[in-house]
Amino acid sequence: MGNMTFIILLMIAGILFLVAELLIVPGVGFAGFFGLASMIGASYFSFSQMGPTVGAIVTAIEIAVVIAVTVYALREKTWQKLALKTNIESKISDASVEVRIGQTGHAETRLAPMGTARFDGVAVEVKAMQGIIDAGTEIVITLIEDKKIYVKPVEDQAFHKQN
Repeated sequence: MGNMTFIILLMIAGILFLVAELLIVPGVGFAGFFGLASMIGASYFSFSQMGPTVGAIVTAIEIAVVIAVTVYALREKTWQKLALKTNIESKISDASVEVRIGQTGHAETRLAPMGTARFDGVAVEVKAMQGIIDAGTEIVITLIEDKKIYVKPVEDQAFHKQN
């Protein structure tokens, strides 16, 4: 493989890694590191193997391509192409109609703080008023607000009634 082919391959690899860093894996990661290393390597080899004129041309091309890719990536239309355009139209089930404050049931899953509970055979998503409630714990509905059902363990409810 000739020197120029190797330099061109390093440039292409560097540009692809930098594009991947910008668009696919943002952050300071391996793709950005390998992209910069490849581009620096291409510049180094072009200066050392082909002379200062070719080295300056390769470096200028790399800088121009990086600037062009960055400008293209930062344009609004580019991000609109990558953005998720699906609207979630599903709604929470109207389980709040089937349950009421003071109704008891049991936690089917661990409520940390949200999970699933069952009241009179109906499974609903609930939120613990405070802390974590283990699966299988008997719970009571303490508040229903904006289609969210808040619960406490039954022991807590009995404690508050005594005091």
